[in-house]
Order: sequence, then structure tokens, then C-alpha cells
Amino acid sequence: MILAAGQGTRVRPLTRDLPKPMVPILGKPLMEYQIEHLARHGITEIMVNVAYHHQKIERYFGDGHRWGVEIGYSYEGVLDHGDILPRPMGSAGGMRRIQDFGGFFDDTTLVLCGDALIDLDIGAALHEHKTKGAIASVVALDVPLKDVQAYGIVVGAPDGRIESFQEKPSPADAKSTLASTGIYIFEPAVLDLVPPGQIYDIGSQLFPQLVEKKLPFYVQNRFFNWIDIGRVSDYWSVLQRVLRGEIAEAEMPGRQVKPGIWVGLNTSIPWDKVTIEGPVYIGANTRIEPGVTITGPAWIGHGCHLRTGAKVVRSILFEYTRIAADMRFNEMIVSPDYLVDRHGDTLYRGDDTSQLRWGDARA
Repeated sequence: MILAAGQGTRVRPLTRDLPKPMVPILGKPLMEYQIEHLARHGITEIMVNVAYHHQKIERYFGDGHRWGVEIGYSYEGVLDHGDILPRPMGSAGGMRRIQDFGGFFDDTTLVLCGDALIDLDIGAALHEHKTKGAIASVVALDVPLKDVQAYGIVVGAPDGRIESFQEKPSPADAKSTLASTGIYIFEPAVLDLVPPGQIYDIGSQLFPQLVEKKLPFYVQNRFFNWIDIGRVSDYWSVLQRVLRGEIAEAEMPGRQVKPGIWVGLNTSIPWDKVTIEGPVYIGANTRIEPGVTITGPAWIGHGCHLRTGAKVVRSILFEYTRIAADMRFNEMIVSPDYLVDRHGDTLYRGDDTSQLRWGDARA
């Protein structure tokens, strides 16, 4: 189960026109990496709950055959005055709705939030879940004490049985450093605890039930890469790591033409008149004029245009972005309509308070 019905409000404006699972990493949606990872581990039946901008997910992934899997979708919405409007049921409520419809969760189920890159050893996680006789398991990752206030913290007994949760505690109040990764393993009986037809959340409503009823509910402390994109600043940081080659399953597309420099098809680049320091990817049909400087890690999407004297430093340019002559963009995410700095501050094109000039390369 991939949970993909949320609005992704904390990463706006990236999700202004996209559902969060479709936010691109090296030109591929986040959710595509998850589906590829599931397929590698032999998981080939995948349900996805959708709501906001659901068509973009469904059109891209279709029935899943390109990845060797089967994908089904459960749309969560209502008919309101003749219009169909998204109305998410909550993470647990959406699963109960699917179960009541067709009984999809009649076997052990792995649940993923659709907004993180992971390389979890799924086989090992399932083995531990079965060995402990768990009705539900939460996969957690040990984080530094100073960082606990950014996460939901799991408090477990020495044998791993979950005793309580803390939502973003201060370091002084934290009873644990195990952060929930939003990866769960459920037995079918778990969904019997979810009231049908209601908005119901896994973390804030279902899990307290499991603790209160003293059911076999365990935390797994695993070591793996879990790269969560909870904020826009996280997205910038993730792309910097990916471009540096720190994430094994995220391979650079295109053709490597120089050490640390990859390009797509049909680019226009006067190599002897530009300065490009990798790692850098330059997408297809991108035009770079003489005098341009690009300092990596940087991603230049397809169809971009960098005018003479422009400087792009450790930044991400979405497709069809034009950078005006002599402009310097440093540690930013830039689209044809807006830019976001690495701290999450947003500026829209045409804002007279900014000295920066950029636009749509198609215009």
C-alpha cells in the first residue's frame, strides 16, 4: 500500500500543480523509486490511495506493467454540488475503505508513505515481523537526539514492544531516539480496529488503539537510507545528496560527456566558452550561451535556456526555465513561475522586490 492522497502542503509550491509522490528526483517521480524498490523485492501487487491531482499519478503509472507490477487506485472524494472534490479518508480510513470494497488486505501488507526515498531490506523487515508474531510493526530509524523534534518518536520496551509515541518532542523530553519512518507492516486484523466510512489516521488514532489493547505491536530499529521530503528545504538537500551519488538506487540519466557532467539529447552548449563543474546534469534540448557558469551539484531540466553570463550554483532548474543574462542563482530551486531558496522561502516571477530575473523558456 502506498499512501498518496495527501496535499503535500508543507512542500508548496512544489505541490501546487503536482501531488507530492510526483515531485521529481533526477527526472523521475518519488513514487517511481518506491515502485522499483518494491518490484526488486518481489512485491508486485500495489494499491495506491489518491485524491489531489490524482490523474497525474494514474496517467503516469497506469496499471504498472512497465515496472512488472500491478497497480490499483482508490480515489477518495465526494460529489459536492455537481463537482467531484478530493476528500482524503486519512491513512487508516483509506485502507479500511479499500478492504471493505474488495478485501485487498487479506494478507500481510507493507505500507509506505509516498514521499520518501528508501532502500529498506524488505525481506528482513518481514522476517522480523513474522518471527515476533506481530499484528503490526513500525519500521524506525535511530536519529541524533538533537533532531528528535522533527519526527514522531517511538518508545519501545527492550523486546521492541511499543509502549507509547511522542510527537516531535524536545531533546530534553524525548524518551527515545527512534523516529517513525512511515513504513508499517500490518496483519489483516489491524484493519478491523478501523471504523468503516470514517476519516481515521494511522499514527494518531490506530496506533494508540493497538497500545491500549496491549496487542503485539512492535518497533523495528533498522539501518537503511530513508530520505524524507517533509519540507522544501529537505527537497533541496535530497537532490544535493543524489547528485553527489550518495543514493545507490538513484542513477544519473543521460550520457556522461566529461567527468561529473551528464547531458541529455540535443543540447546546445559551447563547451569552450562555458564553465561547468560537476556533478551536473543538463537535460535534453537545453541551450547554454557563452559565458555561463554552472557549479554542481546542479540539475538543469530539459528545455531550459541559460543566457550569457548567468551563474547557477548548487541549484535545481525545473524544465523550461529560462535564466536571464548575468543573473546569479545560488542554492535555489527554480521553475518558470517561482523560485524557492534552500530554506524554503518562495518568490514568484514578476515580483518587483527581487533583483532576480527568470522566466519560461517556451515563451
